[in-house]
Order: sequence, then C-alpha cells, then structure tokens
Amino acid sequence: MDISVPTVGQTDEDLRTRPTALNEQLYKGKVVLVSGGGTGIGRATAALFARLGASIVICGRTQDKLDSAAAFLTSLGAKVSTRAMSIRDPDEVAALMDFVWAEYGRLDVLVNNAGGQFSQATIDIRPKGWNAVLDTNLNGTFYMMQAAARHWRDAGQPGSIVNVVAAIWRGMPQVAHTCAARAGVVFLTKTVGTEWAPLNIRVNCVAPGTIRSEGFGNYSPQGRATFNQANPMLRAGHPWDIAEAIAYLGSDAANFVTGETLNVDGGGQNWGDPWFIGRPPYFELDYESTRLDPAPEVVG
Repeated sequence: MDISVPTVGQTDEDLRTRPTALNEQLYKGKVVLVSGGGTGIGRATAALFARLGASIVICGRTQDKLDSAAAFLTSLGAKVSTRAMSIRDPDEVAALMDFVWAEYGRLDVLVNNAGGQFSQATIDIRPKGWNAVLDTNLNGTFYMMQAAARHWRDAGQPGSIVNVVAAIWRGMPQVAHTCAARAGVVFLTKTVGTEWAPLNIRVNCVAPGTIRSEGFGNYSPQGRATFNQANPMLRAGHPWDIAEAIAYLGSDAANFVTGETLNVDGGGQNWGDPWFIGRPPYFELDYESTRLDPAPEVVG
C-alpha cells in the first residue's frame, strides 16, 4: 500500500467531473450558504451543491478567493453571490443573513465551514492566539447559526445547518485551541438540535479527519507524514469526501437526523492522531526495536 504524502489540494477540473453518489437534481431550486467557500473543503462543498442544482452564497475574508470560486461555480451553472466578511463580527453576520433573504427570499442549508488555527505546543500558546482561534471557530459558528435560525423562525421556514468541525475525540496534540473550540461546536449542535427541533431546524456536524485540501501543505513534511498514519486506511481523505457527507446531512435524505456528528476520518477516531508539526522525539517509535517490557515490580 502506498502511504506516501499525497498531492495537496484538488483542481477545479477534478471538482467538475468527480463522480457523486447523489442525484443531480437533489438541490434544484434551493439556496445554500457556505462559509469559507473560497478554498479547500468549502470550495469543494460549494461545487457539489452547485452541481446538484443549488444557488450558492459563499463568504470568506478574502474577496479575490471568493471571486475565483464564484467564477468556477458559475461555470457549473449556479447562481452565485459572494460576501467578504468576518464571521467573528456578529453585525457582519447579521448583515449577511439579511442579504441572503433579501436576494433569494430563503435559505435552505447553512454550511459552517469557515475556521482557522495554527500549530503550536500548547504550553506556548499565548492568550491572543488562543482567543483568536476560539473566537473564529466557536463564536463565529454560533453567530452564523443563531442569525440563520432567527430568520427561519421569523419566516416560518425550515432549515438545515451543517457544522464542519474536526475529529477531536482523542484530542489533537499541538492544536489544543481548535480542539476546545470544535468540541464546543459539537455540544452546541447537540443542544440547539433539541431546542430548534420545534422550529423544524435540523443541526448536525461533519467531523473530517486528515484531508488533503490546500491547508494540507501548510505543515512541515514531518507533520504531513503523520497525517497518513492517523487512520487505519493509511491515507488522507479528499475534500469531496467531506462535501458529500455535508450534502447528505443537509438534504431531506437526513430529515430524521439532528444533533448528530458524522465522522469522515478513515476510522481515525479508533486509531491515532496527527502531529501537525511532527512528533517530538519522545513519541517517535522505532517499530523494529519496540518490545513489550515486563510490568514493573510492585514493592510493598
């Protein structure tokens, strides 16, 4: 089995032609908002929804990336709107939701994909860095969820939210801040999945494992090598794997699923963890010389 580090990212031609298990009319006439839709998993997700017939709204921090994605999504036949903004600003989030309802009159699926983190030993993380990651990944996701839910409630419309988190079940060394934030989103999802059920709003998560999106190339070769070792399939996933899971949870096929987290991680939650800047020497195992030591003698 080839366990070399895979090619980073995906091409637009790949996203245009990659097979899907979903019906090409699944989202015809529907509106989908994808945060962080300009790159990586967000771009792949927006592309899949566009191919399935949806009108697409993408938001992110960089207008150039949004414009590039919008041109590609338009070539797939979708109506596309973009908005450069920060999900960390509740006023900007509210303005985004007002725009969506004014422009389209509805929103069917909100995909909270935007987020960010950096790799660092936990003992060295400064308060500013800690707060920045939690503000984006937890607070920003909450602002988007709440703003969408208020519009659905006031309009008497159903809605579906899919939050992209991370496979944090074993923790992930060197990204403690994002683990804390993503765990918060998982339990926020469980909570509002119950609270908002009477409003006909479903809320779920998709938890990716190691995925070869653009962000895959941001880590050291030593770190990337551990990504392939982080699941029993011994490879990284493709952004399309996550996109299809999101499209399923957002659709009527999952109309009796809420408060759930779908792991798309190659079985990684049962296996091991990536080390984003490489394993410290203490944790590097020499499998040729590893042996089972006898249990220490108990004295007394």
